[in-house]
Amino acid sequence: MSGLTLTKELVATSEKNRKLSPLKFITCGSVDDGKSTLIGRLLWDSKAVKSDQAEKLYRDGRRNNSELNLPEFALLLDGLQAEREQGITIDVAYRYFSTDKRSFIVVDCPGHEQYTRNMATGATKADLAVLLVDARIGILEQTKRHTMIGSMMGIKQFILAVNKIDLIDYDRERFEHIAREFSEFALSLGITNISSIPISALKGENVVNKDYENMAWYEGNSLLETLELANVKSKQSVGLRMPVQRVCRPNESFRGYQGTLVGGAVKPGDSVIILPSEKTANILQIVTFDLVRNAAVAGDAVTLVLDRNIDIARGDIISSIEAKPMMGYHFDANVIVLSENALVPNKYYWLKSACRRQKVMVEPYSAVDFRTGLFHDVERLELNNIGKVKLHFDEIAIFDSYEENDDMGAFIIIDPENNHTVAGGMISSKSEEIRHIGADNNDEFVLLSMPKKVAEKLQNSEIYKLLEEEIKQIPLQGKISKS
Repeated sequence: MSGLTLTKELVATSEKNRKLSPLKFITCGSVDDGKSTLIGRLLWDSKAVKSDQAEKLYRDGRRNNSELNLPEFALLLDGLQAEREQGITIDVAYRYFSTDKRSFIVVDCPGHEQYTRNMATGATKADLAVLLVDARIGILEQTKRHTMIGSMMGIKQFILAVNKIDLIDYDRERFEHIAREFSEFALSLGITNISSIPISALKGENVVNKDYENMAWYEGNSLLETLELANVKSKQSVGLRMPVQRVCRPNESFRGYQGTLVGGAVKPGDSVIILPSEKTANILQIVTFDLVRNAAVAGDAVTLVLDRNIDIARGDIISSIEAKPMMGYHFDANVIVLSENALVPNKYYWLKSACRRQKVMVEPYSAVDFRTGLFHDVERLELNNIGKVKLHFDEIAIFDSYEENDDMGAFIIIDPENNHTVAGGMISSKSEEIRHIGADNNDEFVLLSMPKKVAEKLQNSEIYKLLEEEIKQIPLQGKISKS
């Protein structure tokens, strides 16, 4: 093959990879299950490790596998000195590589429970999770914790990589037992897209290349083949969403609203609604730094020019009229506590989502017990707890459910006293139900809190009239409130 032909093929492959939407996936699971080694092997066998990197791996590795003449793969990911000294992953590491069929962003997440917050960060916006399990040990509590966090983060595709299969003599029955156990747990979380693969990360069996010798009984794809066939999340399922980051006014004749589309698409002439003001307008122009465009889709950073002047500020949402996000004062959400300080009720925090920041009161009411997989009642959430909460706002809030749009459904909770990020969360739904019933200190009155519209309907209902005479005889402590 001539040098010119080879160059053309390389250019064609490069162009093809550039056109593909990269698949972002995480590796997770309990400590010492082999996550960093797996990614290192994946990069090594897919020829993504440069020659100078390979030399450095052989030189720096202290536990090189002399029998296989291989470097210490984990050093490709574990860059911190503390990670190399202890042989564990602490921080999240990102690597990029590509094959002839696809490009990838891989995220190596720590397995220790104390670094669960780092794993949650790595799972953000991932399309798929590769969950490692040591074939000798099986499913652990941390395995379940990472599965649940991944599910809460909107990951719908899981690959169960049963690693170190060579250390149990490629026992098919053991592999199938672990796969069944994980499937039962995953199905209880609503996860249905599961692929189970027996692998040896160190030896590279079923990682990039299929092992037809020791695991002839396994008829599925290798890990890399499965990754190449995976789907990327789409943000076109919801209507137009553009949180306004900045109002652009370079001169008196131009007013544009800048931001990144996080859902849907838009073109000149489309009618849009501005939230929360609910004023409408039409798109006059779509402008970027160097040209005027005919359309924009999710992921594009643009300036939208409207056909009329509307009072729009940072944090407002430009949305399609026919498919608006949810608006309200009360929302249900799932949260992961990221701070040493607990997430406590009856305290005001800052909630930041997209470009909006507003005061919120958080009402924790349940947390998951990873031994049983069930939720139990709680009054506060501690570090690394995963729980369900109700969010109560003084001003109207705007969200999509996280499942529909992770940009509009994700948020962080900030302690106003020290600006620490206390928790990260995902909106599940809008809450309109009664949010609190409790007794006062004397146990003689019941305090009832509900949305204003519901309270007004109750006040005008027949039930209220039937109780009116009895209510008049009781020294009420207050009127139906707005909360």
